[in-house]
Amino acid sequence: MKLVAEFKIHHRQVLGPGGDLVAALPEFARDSGEILRMYRAMTQVRVFDAKAVNLQRTGQLGTYPSCLGHEAAHIGIGAAMRAEDVLAPVYREFGTQLWRGVTMTEILTYWGGDECGNDFAVPRDDFAWCVPIATQTLHAAGAAMAFKVRKEPRCALAYIGDGGTSEGTFYEALNLAGARALPVVFVIVNNGWAISVPVAAQTAAQTLAQKAVAAGIPGVQVDGNDVFAVRDVVGEALERARRGGGPALIEALTYRLSDHTTADDASRYRCAQEVKDAWKVEPLLRIRSFLVNAGVWDDAKEQALLEECAVKVDAAVSEYLARPKPVTDAMFDHLFASLPAHLHEQRRLARKYASKPSGH
Repeated sequence: MKLVAEFKIHHRQVLGPGGDLVAALPEFARDSGEILRMYRAMTQVRVFDAKAVNLQRTGQLGTYPSCLGHEAAHIGIGAAMRAEDVLAPVYREFGTQLWRGVTMTEILTYWGGDECGNDFAVPRDDFAWCVPIATQTLHAAGAAMAFKVRKEPRCALAYIGDGGTSEGTFYEALNLAGARALPVVFVIVNNGWAISVPVAAQTAAQTLAQKAVAAGIPGVQVDGNDVFAVRDVVGEALERARRGGGPALIEALTYRLSDHTTADDASRYRCAQEVKDAWKVEPLLRIRSFLVNAGVWDDAKEQALLEECAVKVDAAVSEYLARPKPVTDAMFDHLFASLPAHLHEQRRLARKYASKPSGH
């Protein structure tokens, strides 16, 4: 018997849980201004996220998927991408979207029930939120194929959760990308839970990064709570793809500190100690410790940043609440050149119930 193939999955980390260096700093991280820019963005995401949850709890926003704990993955990826690249998100990648120019008002508008929130003013080529699981990976592969055909030096990047890697669509996207050497990077945000299903109940694979092996593309695992490592690994994969080196799969290990959505109660399936332990290694704590140890951050600057972020969030909320609510007819517009009879009836019923006072 002879060995015909052998594979290894490497794990990348720069910052330890206490903000200490466990590997050499990437070049970009030697610029304190750039580090502070990322930290400010991560903090803005967290302040916005907390406000969005509060809006939902008070009936001013629809069901909302918190991104608490994912800030390093989101900002590291956003900082690694170029403006001309294309993002195919799932439904909680607010940090990457804000970094790329989506506004907080647009995010609130969508989750408030108005599809116009998908009409981003700045990253016009980025895809809208994708609630169906894993379909966005094929969207990204398709965009990457167009870039290759047109000989455009651009990349697509698709997010997917650990649960999404159990979908057939995910494997189809990987296979297509590998077979055609497409300029696309797939990032698995492994937060340990697909709603209430733990990773161990989904797969026998030792890592999710090794799912790249069958597609013939590179796979790597990264500490998803380490913004330096995320940006470095994703940046390398994007540059390789941009040069014609083909796709890559990156597994970012992090933790969902919140419920899956505001319609979920994670305490029913997660033990309190697990969550408590996760808070000890969360991403903002880690980079904040690094900045304090480097002498470029302190409590006064932290308080000023939190106040600044709160002002920006409050302004976005005011703008969102001042927007006119969409009429029910909007659900039926732009679907058909000529609306079918059954949708005429649905539109009539929607108008009827929309005209009734609240509570009736």
